[in-house]
Amino acid sequence: MENEYPYVTKLDVRFDHLQKIDINQLVSECTDKWYNETLTQVNDSVIRVGIIEGEYHWHKHDNDDEFFYVIDGQLLIDLEDRTIELNPREGFTISKGVLHRTRAPKKTVMLMVETKEIIPTGD
Repeated sequence: MENEYPYVTKLDVRFDHLQKIDINQLVSECTDKWYNETLTQVNDSVIRVGIIEGEYHWHKHDNDDEFFYVIDGQLLIDLEDRTIELNPREGFTISKGVLHRTRAPKKTVMLMVETKEIIPTGD
């Protein structure tokens, strides 16, 4: 049985190639505390926007690396042995198989780069 999570996650690609993506507009339209949407596909990877506040659950991705890049706000990435703090214009890559949890003490906007096959809630 698959777990239910209180997050809005949209996996379908919203923008085609050669189509402008306005992150500011997406942020202004967002009313959810934890929102994740696939913006576009680049080869075998996707670019997702996360508009978040609060914390995600602990999880890992057995077969996929994951990159986080903060646009606005602050992202905390908890690992088993430390916490990484990301502020605007900072990024961090989580290797496949690494247990992690993301948190945002205030509204945070970030981009994620990951394979299109990844299951955001973990394996």
